[in-house]
Amino acid sequence: MDAEEVTTRPWDGLPVCVAGLGVSGRAAARALAGRGARVTAVDARDDAEWRAHAAELESRGVTVRLGDGESLPAGTALVVTSPGWRPDVPLLAAAAAAGVEIIGEVELAWRLRPAQGAAPWLAITGTDGKTTVVRMLACMLTAAGHEALAVGNVGTPIVEAVTGPYDVLAVELSSYQLHWSASLAPAAATVLNVAPDHLDWHGGMDAYVGAKAKIFAPGTVAVYNADDATSTALAESADAPRRAGFTLRVPRPGELGVVEDLLVDRAFTADPASEAAELAAFADVRPFAPHNVANALAAAGLARAFGVPPEAVREGLRAFVPDPHRIQHVADVGGVAYVNDSKATQPHAAAASLAAYRPVVWIAGGLLKGLDVDDLVRSCAGRLRGAVLMGRDRHRLAEALARHAPDVPVVDVPDTDTGAMDRVVTAAAGLARPGDTVLLAPVGASFDMFANYPARGEAFIASVGRLAAAASGTGTAPEAAPEAAPETGDGAGAPGDPR
Repeated sequence: MDAEEVTTRPWDGLPVCVAGLGVSGRAAARALAGRGARVTAVDARDDAEWRAHAAELESRGVTVRLGDGESLPAGTALVVTSPGWRPDVPLLAAAAAAGVEIIGEVELAWRLRPAQGAAPWLAITGTDGKTTVVRMLACMLTAAGHEALAVGNVGTPIVEAVTGPYDVLAVELSSYQLHWSASLAPAAATVLNVAPDHLDWHGGMDAYVGAKAKIFAPGTVAVYNADDATSTALAESADAPRRAGFTLRVPRPGELGVVEDLLVDRAFTADPASEAAELAAFADVRPFAPHNVANALAAAGLARAFGVPPEAVREGLRAFVPDPHRIQHVADVGGVAYVNDSKATQPHAAAASLAAYRPVVWIAGGLLKGLDVDDLVRSCAGRLRGAVLMGRDRHRLAEALARHAPDVPVVDVPDTDTGAMDRVVTAAAGLARPGDTVLLAPVGASFDMFANYPARGEAFIASVGRLAAAASGTGTAPEAAPEAAPETGDGAGAPGDPR
C-alpha cells in the first residue's frame, strides 16, 4: 500500500461539513473532496462572489449551501470549521451537542500529511509578531538550502502545502486555529508573547492562554520568550524534550540573546555552558526595534532547533522583506519621521511600537474591543510629545492620557469621513518638532473608520505624502524615505533599554 492510499482511504465516503467558505474553508473542501469524502460546505453569505466560489466547489462534487450558516447537515460525522467561527454559533453548538467532532483547517492539514516523509512543522503563535517571525523563519530555512514555505495565516493554505514539495513548513497559528486542533505536534514551536486579546471569542484569558499552550505538544522542542512570564510558564509546564529561551538580555546557557549589538546563541551550540554562536547584528534586523530583535531571536531559535547554521540565520534576516503596516518608515518631513504601524491593533503591540521611538507624537484610536489602555499610557507617558486621537473609542484613550500624562497635549479629531486622516496627520505635524517621530500605532481595530488595518495604513501613507508635497512646494508627494540605519540612541531604544 503506497503513501497516497494510506492518506486517502480513511476519508472515502465520510460525510463532512465544512463551515465557512473563506480561503481556508474552500481549500479544506477541495482537499476532502479530492480524497473521496462527501462534503457539504455551508456559509451564511450569499452574494455573487460566494456563488462563484460555490460553483467551483460544486464542479468538484462538493454540495454547497449558501445563506444558511446555522444548520448542521444531517448525517455529518465531522465538522471542519473556519477559524473565525466562534464555538457558540448554532451549527458548532449543535455538532458539539450531538457528539460530532469539530476540527479546524490546521488540524485537518495535520491529518492529511503523507504517511511517509511528511515535512516537519516549525510553529509560531503569540499575541503579536507571528507573521513577522514566520516569514523571517522561512527566509532562514531557505538560506540554509531547505525547500521551505511560510503557511498558516499567511500565503498558501496549509491543507495544500502539506502535500507540496517541501521538506519543512514554517507555520503561523492563531489562538482560533489552536483551539480547534487536537493532535498536531510540531518539531519545534514558540509562544512569542501573551497579552489579552480575542477574549470575547475565547470567553476569557484562561481559555485564550490554554489555546496558545496547545502548540507545545508532547515531544515538541519549546522555544519560549524568557522575558514574557506566560510564555516561560507554558514552556516550563510542557512535555518538551528540550527548551530554549530567547531574551533581550545577555543570554545564559540555554538561551538566545543580545550581547552589545549582536544576536547570539547559547542554546544550540555544542557546549552551551561555555560556547556562544554569533547569529547576526542589529543592522541585519529590519525594521529595527526592540520587539523586532525579539522576533528575530525567536525565528533564529526555531531555525537553530532544526539545525540551521548561524550564517544562514544572518542571510535569512538580510533577505527578509518586512510586511507593510508594521513599524514602516514612510517619510521624513521637516526633520520629523513618520512611521506607520497600523497593525498595532491592541495595547501590547502598541507598547512595543512606542518603545522603539522617543520623542513621539502618537496617533491612536479605533475600536478598543474592551481592552484596558491604562497600563499602556502609563508606560509610554514619558516618551510622548503629544497625541492625536481618532475613532470611536478615542475618549477612553483621552481619559487615560488625562490620568497618566496630564501635561501631554492631546488633539481630538472626531471626523470619520474620507478626509479625516489628512486632518489627523496635519494635527500631528503641528505638535511635532524636528527629531520627533509621528507614529501611527492605533491600539484599536480599524473597522469603525476603515475596511481593515491595511486600509488605515494606506490612508496614513497617502496623507503623509500630501503633507510632504505641500512642505516641498512641488504639489507632488516624494517617494518614501529609505529605511534609516539602526540607532541605539533616543531615536530608537536599544533592546533592553529601560526607558
